Amino acid sequence: VQLQASGGGLVQAGGSLNLSCAASGRTFSRYAIGWFRQAPGKEREFVAGITWSGSSTYYSDSVKGRFTISRDNAKNTVYLQMNSLKPEDTAVYYCAGNTLLVPSISSYDYWGQGTQVTVSS
Repeated sequence: VQLQASGGGLVQAGGSLNLSCAASGRTFSRYAIGWFRQAPGKEREFVAGITWSGSSTYYSDSVKGRFTISRDNAKNTVYLQMNSLKPEDTAVYYCAGNTLLVPSISSYDYWGQGTQVTVSS
């Protein structure tokens, strides 16, 4: 499966963005999808994830209550709705696919190219 993240941009603190992760390939619905982010000088970290069916989601503590992950398998797309954005959310955001929903970066086999999110104070 090939993944492409989009929807990033520049937003003021308190604003919102909706990221999309579009997939190609007929097996997309078999994969859990995770969103990760990497800020300058920092390691890539897990942000949110969703199982292949969409029945379960998982969030890091830093985004819980502000971000919502969802998916539409008919459109081969996973979304990350980001509300109440903070300057510390500034990073390149990546989506990745794996057979299981786990927060471990090394477990994900398929990665999109990333989209930049910048939150100004």
